[in-house]
Amino acid sequence: MSAERVERRLAAILAADVAGYSRLMGLDEAGTLARLNALRRELIDPKVAEHKGRIVKTTGDGILIEFPSVVEAVACALAVQGGMALHNAAIPQDRRIEFRIGINTGDVIVEDGDIHGDGVNVAARLEALAEPGGVCVSAIVQGQVEGRLDCAFDDIGEQSLKNIARPVRVYRVRADRAATPAAGPALALPDKPSIAVLPFENMSGDPEQEYFADGMVEDITTALSKIRWFFVIARNSAFAYKGRAVDVKQVGRELGVRYVLEGSVRKGGNRLRITVQLVDAATGNHVWAERYDRQIADIFAVQDEITERVAAAIEPELYAAEHVRSQRKLPDNLDAWECVIRALSCIGQGTPAENAEAEALCRRAIGIAPGYAQAHSLLAWALLRRTSWSGGFRMVVPEASAEARAALGLDDRDPWAHLAQGMLSQRLSRFDEAERALRRALELNPNFALAHAIIGLPLAQQGMHDEAVSSAEHALRLSPNDRLVGTYAFFAMAVAHFSAGNYVECTAWARKMLEKNPEDTRRYYFLAGALAMQGDLNAATEARDTLLRLRPGFSLAWMTENMPNAGAITERLREGLRQAGVPEK
Repeated sequence: MSAERVERRLAAILAADVAGYSRLMGLDEAGTLARLNALRRELIDPKVAEHKGRIVKTTGDGILIEFPSVVEAVACALAVQGGMALHNAAIPQDRRIEFRIGINTGDVIVEDGDIHGDGVNVAARLEALAEPGGVCVSAIVQGQVEGRLDCAFDDIGEQSLKNIARPVRVYRVRADRAATPAAGPALALPDKPSIAVLPFENMSGDPEQEYFADGMVEDITTALSKIRWFFVIARNSAFAYKGRAVDVKQVGRELGVRYVLEGSVRKGGNRLRITVQLVDAATGNHVWAERYDRQIADIFAVQDEITERVAAAIEPELYAAEHVRSQRKLPDNLDAWECVIRALSCIGQGTPAENAEAEALCRRAIGIAPGYAQAHSLLAWALLRRTSWSGGFRMVVPEASAEARAALGLDDRDPWAHLAQGMLSQRLSRFDEAERALRRALELNPNFALAHAIIGLPLAQQGMHDEAVSSAEHALRLSPNDRLVGTYAFFAMAVAHFSAGNYVECTAWARKMLEKNPEDTRRYYFLAGALAMQGDLNAATEARDTLLRLRPGFSLAWMTENMPNAGAITERLREGLRQAGVPEK
């Protein structure tokens, strides 16, 4: 060694490797390497730079980093592991890349940029003791960091490390100081779904993205607060956790919430990556996770879009999670909220049997809590929905109307109450009233995908074809996997195109809606009518036969009795059905 090329200095050393690297390479060599390179570029390198570190070398699955202080080394390790947890949220367990990290401090020999010495060797051995996703440090590191970072240490005793002459006392690092036994008593959970939106982590090292992330969290909190049956923790309480590596279980206990939403923002060039995950605070299990990649052409438009997508996605996910939780109870032990949660799940299935169960659950909820507005609004919906398969609309109008009025009287700010009222008005051919009620539902909950879908029907009936199509498309963007939303969005598309005289497009959307719900006979009206109006009488006759099989006794006279004053669309629909061979009486 030449004196010019060698120096000695005190340094903090971080050693990391990928747990199960050989197995991952065996599963997908090229994919694993590509993901590792992406993690280096998007997460590790920015965090190392942020904490003043220097990457000494990489060795396949391993990395050696030098820091000027142990505080920076541990802070970087926690940031990397926190970022990896978010990155892995939507990835199957057997495909996850998980790092093990060891940190030590000591005198090192620096030669041509590389570092050597006992301090380096101890760091490498500590890394081998760490669990996947974990960090282990030596006693000297723990002594220097204790009280200076928001983390806690578990003493796992003296360990004999390979090729290290003396035993080393080792500590596992826990990211949340609050998780120590000194934490206060848990708050009681509210009697409805409760959620805290934690500050998103800015993983870009760009201060501008800090404002973007904070603004998005504030907007998501506001959007969720508009869903009346959610208990949402106020922004100021949630932002008390900003800059801290936290355990969602502890957040749940401290804030008294069942669910926690957390996320991260990462900028690369002119692109943003936003990762969001919903976690059950009681178990730590992930309920839902999503990743959004967007160009930064208009940062405020991106913020609005992601806020809207996240808020719209969380509502059905929370309902589904609450439904699973309620399934652990026997039916006789359900409270009113649990009956409503099960009813919502049944309604979302969009089948006659599930709708009948939803109706029974709503009646049970009303029996338990007569003043529960949402139980009344859902019962009105279920009654109207029943007639999509069985007919008898005129018979259910008095009860459905009474239930919708009861819901509105009990809670005028319940979007479902206005949705039920709008649907009732739509079925009674009072299209302007239907439009007003549905617009009110959307004022109360702008991310109510089902209302966006259904409002397309009265808009189309009033000749606002483009707005009807746009609203239905928006519903599908908000909730692309919701069967009921898809059914009504496709229906609105079909009605809008029929209204505009675009019979080919109407046929295409009618077929799509029947894929979603093949037993909903009203959809066959537009399929048979549009096919006949475009001259395809063979296909129209086939659709007519299916319609008459599903609803024996259907006739043009029945339509006149059950769909009065429905305007020009219905007159044209009757003409199409007449051409398709639907009987007059």
